[in-house]
Amino acid sequence: MSTIRFQALQSVLGRIIPEVKAPSAKISDYYGVNVFDKVKMKAYMSKEAFQAITNAIEKGTPIERDIAEHIASSMKSWALSKGVTHYTHWFQPLTGTTAEKHDSFFEPASDGSPVEVFSGGALVQQEPDASSFPNGGIRSTFEARGYTAWDPSSPAFIFGKTLCIPTVFVSYTGEALDYKAPLLKALASLDNAAVDVCHYFDKGITKVNASLGIEQEYFLVDLALFNARPDMLLTGRALFGHSSAKNQQLDDHYFGSIPERVVAYMQDFEMEALKLGIPLKTRHNEVAPSQFECAPLYEEINLAIDHNQLLMDLMEKVGKRHNFKVLLHEKPYAGINGSGKHNNWSLITDTGKNLLAPGKTPKNNLMFLTFFVNTIKAVYEHSDLLRASIASVSNDHRLGANEAPPAIISMFLGSQLNDVLDEIETSRISKKAKEDTMWHSIPKIPSILLDNTDRNRTSSFAFTGNKFELRAVGSAANSSNPMTVLNMIMAEQLIKFKADVDKLIKKGDKKDVAILTVLKKYIKESKNIRFEGNGYSDEWTEEAEKRGLSNIKTTPKALDALISDKSLKLFKDTQVFSDREAHARHEILLEDYYKKLQIEARVIGELVTNVVIPAAVNYQTVLVTNVKGLKDIGMGEDAYPAQMLLIKQISEHITFIKENVHAMVEERKLANAIEDSRDKAIAYDEKVKSYFEPIRYHVDKLELMVDDNIWPLPKFRELLFIK
Repeated sequence: MSTIRFQALQSVLGRIIPEVKAPSAKISDYYGVNVFDKVKMKAYMSKEAFQAITNAIEKGTPIERDIAEHIASSMKSWALSKGVTHYTHWFQPLTGTTAEKHDSFFEPASDGSPVEVFSGGALVQQEPDASSFPNGGIRSTFEARGYTAWDPSSPAFIFGKTLCIPTVFVSYTGEALDYKAPLLKALASLDNAAVDVCHYFDKGITKVNASLGIEQEYFLVDLALFNARPDMLLTGRALFGHSSAKNQQLDDHYFGSIPERVVAYMQDFEMEALKLGIPLKTRHNEVAPSQFECAPLYEEINLAIDHNQLLMDLMEKVGKRHNFKVLLHEKPYAGINGSGKHNNWSLITDTGKNLLAPGKTPKNNLMFLTFFVNTIKAVYEHSDLLRASIASVSNDHRLGANEAPPAIISMFLGSQLNDVLDEIETSRISKKAKEDTMWHSIPKIPSILLDNTDRNRTSSFAFTGNKFELRAVGSAANSSNPMTVLNMIMAEQLIKFKADVDKLIKKGDKKDVAILTVLKKYIKESKNIRFEGNGYSDEWTEEAEKRGLSNIKTTPKALDALISDKSLKLFKDTQVFSDREAHARHEILLEDYYKKLQIEARVIGELVTNVVIPAAVNYQTVLVTNVKGLKDIGMGEDAYPAQMLLIKQISEHITFIKENVHAMVEERKLANAIEDSRDKAIAYDEKVKSYFEPIRYHVDKLELMVDDNIWPLPKFRELLFIK
């Protein structure tokens, strides 16, 4: 066994499970202790300041400068009482991760004495370098100025010894350079549109919030073994590796007993998450070996996404304490399940009603059907844009296999709701009904219960009782991207719906008949996106094509939807993106795609040249020495046919690998010379990436042939089963 691999395995065997001690007996005693929530605001602020920040959170009312000074002073006092020394504007640039620049509270006073200072200006706005983050051409390198601005709707929190203030990130000229700003705009647009539609049913509703629960899947691998795999260290996934003889085929890991060492890690990061107000509820083994999942309770969508971004960072940091590396790559290991981030989305009114929860009366069910059908219509109209929102080089590996949905966007509703929609579509709607008989004109809707239908793991967008589950989001992704799109297309659809209904009312139709007439039209128009069967089947691929549904399997072409005329009009109508911002994001995502493939191609070249081929040659030399020794003692050729065959096969694999790595490098050079980002991304996808799997096939064959004591890379059987 190679020295590095041996040392890595020895390190694993010597692990000691850290003891995790809860700070108190009950979770409720320490939940949110590191969050500047409403309870702490009330304790540290004046009534005027508390009311101002409450209005900012609930109504979007601007906070005046003098009030901001008081809030900053209160926040500082709380933070200092917790031993905090620094503060930062915590934001989400278009890198997909979070960013922060720490400043000390300490400043020398005019007389040189030390004081702690935190002004309203420092709370509300800061100025990080905008040119060093992805900007898609919005900013030149010499144009460095950008601003972070406080988002009061997401509470400040303490991470380590730093006060973190959630913010948006914009350029000097005002364009969004992050994920949060467009999300907030989409949510505001949805709120206005949804409230207008709610008033058909309940005039008392004044606000609609999108609610989100994010199930987070991830892999764990021992840190020492991870560090012994240069491919995993640099790309997040194993570029080589033959399947373990045993992986997930016995279905014995899913919901199985959680390994003791993993439980200790889970308890540790859950405790830290709960202190930060992240309401983690669920933990369990996932399908693949060393794959797990955690899930929180539902929260308002902006806060849910902030919490998920914070959680991923937290999981990584706590993992190191337990000598684990957390793998959030969507497909770190070939041949077994990948990891997703299932986004469970619904709409909640300020009166506490879930607009996607069926009611018990015909009127309540009509309200439910209104938002239910409009969601279907919105996804149907903008399925390509939704597909673009979940596109990435890593998610391309995952979509379409091992319980991940295919690239075709479809919606699964369940047989009962499908029957309801079919009944509405085929029913005759009376337009002369009297008020007391109005509901006779509405088709009979059965009592719809939660979980009335089975789950469909091959559906990208499924109704699951009182919410829709978007299963296509990748595990490493920032959910802001797909959630911005979903809430934006829903806002546009509700605006259209209200206009269509109002038009019929003006013509003399009663309100409920007008609503049902429009819903019937939408049901018919969007029927093609509804699918109840196996999304992996060849029959569905053929059927989807007949229905006019796109099947865009790779990211570069999927991203075209971001800058289509249809999408640009949507962005303008909802005021979420300007044309310039949309084109910039298109450019950023294309660059991210080809740069990550460029890194993978380089790692493949270096790894096979410096690690794999030398190991194969080393073993081949051992075989040659063995053959020569047998010859020297007079043994005939019939004594070493297996050795000779291995020597020949190893040479053939080495030759193939060497020739194809050279060809891949040449294709990479050609791709690098292309200036247009879309063309470059396609060249990397179709030309450079096409060499990855053939090279891998031959490397994996060598792994099976070369002496285990010589093979330098930890194998899947070692990586996947936690000791």
